[in-house]
Amino acid sequence: MTVLAAGDLILLIDKVGRRYRVRLSPGEQFSMHAGAVAHDDLIGRPEGVVVATQRGSRLLAVRPTFAEQVTGRRRQAQPIYPKDLGAILVGADVFPGARVLEAGTGTGALTIALVRAVGPSGVVVSYELREEFLELARRAVVDTLGAVPPNLALKQGDVYAGVEERDMDRVLLDLSEPWQAVSTVRAALRAGGIVFAHCPNVSQVQRFFDCLREVRGFGLLEAYEVLQRGWTVRGRSMRPSHRMVAHTGFLCFARRLAEDDVFEPEGEGFR
Repeated sequence: MTVLAAGDLILLIDKVGRRYRVRLSPGEQFSMHAGAVAHDDLIGRPEGVVVATQRGSRLLAVRPTFAEQVTGRRRQAQPIYPKDLGAILVGADVFPGARVLEAGTGTGALTIALVRAVGPSGVVVSYELREEFLELARRAVVDTLGAVPPNLALKQGDVYAGVEERDMDRVLLDLSEPWQAVSTVRAALRAGGIVFAHCPNVSQVQRFFDCLREVRGFGLLEAYEVLQRGWTVRGRSMRPSHRMVAHTGFLCFARRLAEDDVFEPEGEGFR
């Protein structure tokens, strides 16, 4: 059984689904419009316990999932949303033991997802141009993983100017102008490796793909978006949610070819 401990970051969820982030500390209490809960009433209790405020309002206490940490953390950089993170890891085939280069650490959301995906036998190298973003990402990594793992290197640098890494299995770009990093990608990515770019608008997709074709050495260019619509299920009543997470960005992928060539199957849906 996993119990809640002092220092844990937890979520308290009320009956209408509102989530409150609380860091447990002995002697403290969490107050809200529906009453207060003493932290001591939670410390040592099992995760998933339901507690009541002094006014009788019931709250569920759980540790936040990675997705909830991504969307709930205060941030300066625009994050890659959870619905896209899973599609990126699968689309780029990020596997245990992979050597991954990331450019644009940003909030650290994708960085953390990559570290979890490659496992202790893999390597993640993440570049960020802005020092303040790199520090915020470092804090996010420590907050989520407990420490910066030994297989993660956080570097401040301009990937447009090039990087020292070579023979990487995967390169993932979250940059405002990913086409400017294509030469860097071409030098760093091994033959058969996959490059990914997150592009918020379609003009970025076009420029990125045009540049991949121009420098040659890439094939199987593909772009798509992920739309997420929830459903409400209560008893015999089922309906789609009133809100959906629609367009957040285009997910763009390509394979590094062994020769100085371009390979693109004709038509849609070549997969």
